[in-house]
Amino acid sequence: MTRTPPTAAELALAAEIDRLGLTATCHQLERWRAKRWLAPTDQWSGTATSALRSDIVHRAAWLAALSRPGRGISWIGWTFWAIDDTEQTAALLRQALIRTIQLPLRQAGITLAQIPQGDSDTAFDTRQNLAELLLRGRRAIGRDLDGLLRTHAGPAGITLPEPRTVSNPFDAALIRIGARLLTGGTADVSPEELTDAWRSVWTGPPEQLDRITAAHLAADHAGTDLHAISPLAHGLPGLVHALEQANAHLLCEAVRACTKASSTLTKLLLERADAGMLTVLMDDVMWDQWVRAGGIAPAGRLGETAITLSTVQYLLVPGWAEDLHRYQDRMDRLLAAPTTQHRTTM
Repeated sequence: MTRTPPTAAELALAAEIDRLGLTATCHQLERWRAKRWLAPTDQWSGTATSALRSDIVHRAAWLAALSRPGRGISWIGWTFWAIDDTEQTAALLRQALIRTIQLPLRQAGITLAQIPQGDSDTAFDTRQNLAELLLRGRRAIGRDLDGLLRTHAGPAGITLPEPRTVSNPFDAALIRIGARLLTGGTADVSPEELTDAWRSVWTGPPEQLDRITAAHLAADHAGTDLHAISPLAHGLPGLVHALEQANAHLLCEAVRACTKASSTLTKLLLERADAGMLTVLMDDVMWDQWVRAGGIAPAGRLGETAITLSTVQYLLVPGWAEDLHRYQDRMDRLLAAPTTQHRTTM
């Protein structure tokens, strides 16, 4: 197939990127446009001048810096779609999130249509069997980031904030309950089963778990089912439906916030990983509600899953978005603070 000769605009943009010490071929520019990471060529210049727009040069330079032979840019591409926030990029973003959230099903050879609805014994048994399929071949994660930090803090003489919740959110007991929640929602898991699973790995204040249990019992007596307002109330089908129905601009807003937060967190952990900074980060509810369960987002499927989970919480959990923005402000202040000469590192 014969390629179209490069346009003057493409050659000019490639030259600008070269002046910045980076490299981008006209073929790469064409590919980035096709992916909608870069605007169409007719939008590269301002209306009053033929000069390239600075934001176009900046975006292309970022893409050139991120591009590696044989490797995609993963969820960073989602960030560009979310920033542009057009009808087309929002649709691409929605597709990517829905595809990612169904990854556990695809890995188990299950389709969404195979999950039966209803409260019949047959439907319940089928959902339980599908949950078992989700668990096959899953490797247990012995410790999460919180556990690793606490393991090394003691011998180093570093005092960290006391644990507030579970020792490991990826413990086998919680993962097993999680699989059942994905296939059947909260109706398939009794409050007692959920509480027992949490209690088996709970390292926070015992009275806190007791308060949570008491709140559910009080709500039940009042005729309110707190589990019914959970994002997992209707399992994975409910999450997919929520992403399908989410307002396009709100979806883009959520992804912008979640990708920015994960990028900031990664930068902090790589560049400012001292005991004082970790204490500030850990002494906040968002350490447990976000950092330990989706805050770290490496490139690739794992990171895409993390961003998707954060996006779902941003959209569906009351107050979560406000808490993330508050935590973002906290991380920004930590990143802007001058570094000390003598830091206690871990």
